[in-house]
Amino acid sequence: MLLQDLRYALRSLWFSKGFATVAILCLGFGIGLNTTIFSIMDGVLLRPYPYPDPDRILVVGEQNQKADSRSALSYLDMRDINQSPSSPFVAIAASSGRSLTVSDGAGEPERFPGAAISWDLFSMLGTPPILGQGFTADQDRVGAGGVVLLSHDLWTVRYQQDSNIVGRTILINARPHQVVGVMPPGFRFPNQQRLWIPLVPAVANDPRDFRGLFAFGRLKPGISQAQATQQLDAIFAGFAEQYPATHQNWTSWLRTLREAFLPPEVPLVIWIMMGSVTLVLLIACSNVANLLVARATGRRREISVRAALGAGRGRIVRQLLTESLVLGLLSLPLGIALAEVGTRLISAGMPTDAVPYYVRWTVDWRTIAYSAAIAMATALVFGLFPALQVSRGDLHGDLKEGTRGNTATSSWLRSGLVVVQVALALVSLLGALLFLRTFQNLDAANVGFDPRPLMTMRFFLPGEEYERPDAKLRRVEDIVRRVEALPGVQAAFASNYVPLSGGGGGGQVIVEGQPARQDELAGIVLNAVTPRFVTTMGMTLVAGRDFTDAEGFSRPDVAVINQMMARRFWPKGDAVGARFRISGDPAQNPWFTVVGIVNDVNLYGIDPENPNPPAAGFIPYAYQQTLNTGLTIRVAGPPSNITSGARREIRASDPNLPVYQVQTGEEIRRLRFWQYGLYGWIFGTIGVAGLLLASVGVYGVLSYSVTQRAKEIGVRVALGAGHRDVLRLVVGQGLALCGLGVTVGLVLAPGATWLSRAMLYNVSPFDPLSFIAVSVMLLFVAFLASYLPARRATRVNPVTALRGE
Repeated sequence: MLLQDLRYALRSLWFSKGFATVAILCLGFGIGLNTTIFSIMDGVLLRPYPYPDPDRILVVGEQNQKADSRSALSYLDMRDINQSPSSPFVAIAASSGRSLTVSDGAGEPERFPGAAISWDLFSMLGTPPILGQGFTADQDRVGAGGVVLLSHDLWTVRYQQDSNIVGRTILINARPHQVVGVMPPGFRFPNQQRLWIPLVPAVANDPRDFRGLFAFGRLKPGISQAQATQQLDAIFAGFAEQYPATHQNWTSWLRTLREAFLPPEVPLVIWIMMGSVTLVLLIACSNVANLLVARATGRRREISVRAALGAGRGRIVRQLLTESLVLGLLSLPLGIALAEVGTRLISAGMPTDAVPYYVRWTVDWRTIAYSAAIAMATALVFGLFPALQVSRGDLHGDLKEGTRGNTATSSWLRSGLVVVQVALALVSLLGALLFLRTFQNLDAANVGFDPRPLMTMRFFLPGEEYERPDAKLRRVEDIVRRVEALPGVQAAFASNYVPLSGGGGGGQVIVEGQPARQDELAGIVLNAVTPRFVTTMGMTLVAGRDFTDAEGFSRPDVAVINQMMARRFWPKGDAVGARFRISGDPAQNPWFTVVGIVNDVNLYGIDPENPNPPAAGFIPYAYQQTLNTGLTIRVAGPPSNITSGARREIRASDPNLPVYQVQTGEEIRRLRFWQYGLYGWIFGTIGVAGLLLASVGVYGVLSYSVTQRAKEIGVRVALGAGHRDVLRLVVGQGLALCGLGVTVGLVLAPGATWLSRAMLYNVSPFDPLSFIAVSVMLLFVAFLASYLPARRATRVNPVTALRGE
């Protein structure tokens, strides 16, 4: 029986190729968009992380209950928790990000993102090396010889998968390290790391309140996250008694891997995307349902004949549903192909290394199973109601009237589906427009300086030579002088940060002459810079002066601050000449005298959630010298023209210095909000798809209406109605349907756009301009979709239309 239904369905669709083609295209497009976003959701939110029992691994940190702030774990706290008999974990292991330079004769020195890790971290994760072995406890202690683990891609690219690499000695930051193993392909824990060294030698001297370790704990059997929190809080209560100066009001916090690794806005964006493509799929289903209603209405005589020959209603419904299921199956390959293209395009639209290694989306068996499920589900959704409606007809009436039976029910059903389509399309388009406007606003936002003339890069100072502060300072000064002498360079400065990129420091501020209650101190960003940073950045000196050349390469107690810091701490306008320092040890944090005030700049780019520039201070580079140093160059012409010359001068100063992250200021600026451009592109595609499908629905309904109303139109023309009257009749019907859909959409849209409010910048989720623009666009598209059927209606011959009666 099923095979008979399938054969009949295929034969019926074969003789209705136009109908089948449009239905398959609509469904395939809707399924393709849904499958694309599902593959992203599956990779980011649903698929478990690639470790044994990943739900038993928690990220461990500390939080200050009084200040309502969170931080990572300190090394001494992690050590004591590991040694505590009441610890809820089998073990706690940690990672600390490091900039690691490899130099070994296999090529030029290269800097890679690396990490210092606990010796048992990878074994706790359940990911052993594929070559060699992991670290041992003896290797992760002070005084042990240097060892290193390599990532598979570093081993492949730099060492051509040399199987003899294990046991070989290479230089890491100019110190010998023995390669002990190579990790599996793709493994880059915790975030795009390429090599790893032992943790303890790097952090053993950190004070107890230096909370900088990304720590992971695997729960003991039978211990829940809530129980682990209680046990850790008891341990931290003991810390507060033992170390009141550093641990008063401090307790623990625990998060799952997914909670810790994913930015909070990512799940929300993905769910909104999933909701948007579901709307598009519903629009596609509405289109196919409309087509089926029209087709079934035209087949009422055929169905009545079958019923007269003994076919029951259930048998007729099953046959019609079989045709719907066949349409769903035929649309599945198109949907999967579109999903494959969609996932590739989304991946291509993201910067290199933007997605963590443990997140991967692909069209695999899970995605195909999802596609098949929604293909079958949508087939039932769009096929069931038309099948029930058409099988409910009057047998004798339909046989008597042929195909011109009562079509009132199908007409209101088809019109209702169009209203739903337009409403859903409006919601989709509004989301797309809001994200596109956010991207445009971010792109046009003023960061306080012009990044277009800037070229930036970083260099690393490896080896024992640069452990001495004077050696670092001399090398940095030499490099800045050399680069400034290059043709086309207007100014340059070195710093512990790169504008719009990252780095720098900060802390809580004590202002001379003002109360200094520790729990009420405000924080600032504090960056160390060499001379001419104001000129290089193109900032404006509002008051006072810039650093002199002598001050920038020495340790005078002077500082330049921005307007935000001046307003916050010296609201009376007396900042120049005032003094401040960072809280902590006075021997390490001296008093700085403010000598100048510069305009506010967004040092790290525009943050949609907090667009105001931070309070910031700038001190001479000598106070915060770093091995990982940023170099910013202001160029008279195109910034890329200076790249080779700057590299050459850095190599001339010291050939062992790796140069990396070479980017123009404009590239960095745009990379700060690349995801909003991607969101806008995805939502724009979804919105346009919904708009096109909705316009197809309007066109289909009006075309069918013109066919059904041919007699009425013929009578109108015979009685003297002109072309304009007929056009007005048909186009008015289309605009009325679209207007009702727009009205419904405007009622539903605020609830949907409100969900995205946290991700919008300089545009309200209820922005009237966006609502008006989308409404007008939909009405205009409805007019275009109505015009073609209306033109066809004007060509109705009244004699021909009336002859059939």
